[in-house]
Amino acid sequence: MTLVSNELVFINFYAQWCRFSNLLAPIFEEAATKIKRAFPEPGKVVMAKVDCDRESSIASRFHITKYPTLKVIRNGQPTKREYRGQRSVEAFEEFIRKQLEDPIKEFYDLKELTNLDDKKRMIIGYFDRKDVPEYEMFRRVATNLKDDCQFHVGFGSKLRHWRAFSLAVKNYNSDKALSNDEDETYHGSLNNFDELNVWAQEKCVPLVREITFENAEELTEEGLPFLILFHAPDDVESVKMYKDVVTKTLITEKQNVNFLTADGLKFAHPLHHLGKSPTDLPLIAIDSFRHMYLFPSFHDIHVEGKLESFLKDLYSGKLHREFHYGPDSRNNELPQIVGQIKVPTTPPESTFKKLAPSKNRYTLLRDEL
Repeated sequence: MTLVSNELVFINFYAQWCRFSNLLAPIFEEAATKIKRAFPEPGKVVMAKVDCDRESSIASRFHITKYPTLKVIRNGQPTKREYRGQRSVEAFEEFIRKQLEDPIKEFYDLKELTNLDDKKRMIIGYFDRKDVPEYEMFRRVATNLKDDCQFHVGFGSKLRHWRAFSLAVKNYNSDKALSNDEDETYHGSLNNFDELNVWAQEKCVPLVREITFENAEELTEEGLPFLILFHAPDDVESVKMYKDVVTKTLITEKQNVNFLTADGLKFAHPLHHLGKSPTDLPLIAIDSFRHMYLFPSFHDIHVEGKLESFLKDLYSGKLHREFHYGPDSRNNELPQIVGQIKVPTTPPESTFKKLAPSKNRYTLLRDEL
């Protein structure tokens, strides 16, 4: 009941026997006391804690794999990202205050929307006035997705000539100007939270994401293999080609793999493990969290079915098998070696699994992490 009756619930999942949990406990308690004083109104914010040994079913429900884990629940919905910031009273206070900031910015003229952060997609709403149920539903969705999208709203009759829709998502074109050709209008019910939230989530969280040192831990924790394009920092064209191919041919695989791009200079270490250097960019590789596998040639992404087959070879184990024993024969049996001994090799080890949660900060519950 606490989860759905509060706009924000900040939960500390801990274990009594965990050293890191015990270090965090007094800090979290002090922050909770200060937050309660700062936001006394009911239904606003609650800081809570869960003893995962005593409440194992709750821990399982929230997929707790390490102690302590700090999760945010917005309007009854768990957010995808955990809290991974500094563990101090001041940091917790600042985090809560930012979480409670209004996620929607009001505009009065369309020109105001051209000077925004072009790295995030925008969802724009138009309503006659603020005190309508539809706007409150829009605000709830914006609160849930504020980390992934920019939300903007216009009110009143003076904007009525602008568009004939109530809600739309906007993209930028290559010149960072608003592109009318890329608008997508929401045609569902503005009174149905689940329907609106699903639509907005699909628009806000891109199919292909950029991996950085800041988000690598959370991407790793999703547990899906990485299909990564390593590219030069200024190579916009390769990124566009990769995104186009993934969107057109691999969208059905989004539940099985994370499609990512990576700055090949910042992530030179994985390239080294693959026997490559920044001069070999662009290139594509799979990181399975056990091993890394190199796609033969970046330009083969234009060969129909080639990139899809690369993924399927991962699922079937063929990539691992061929790395050890050479190419499969036509009947998918291991080739017979005559007159020579095939020396087994080892695929490069995963480098991204090393960016997973640190054993120096968490008590990990799964050995593979």
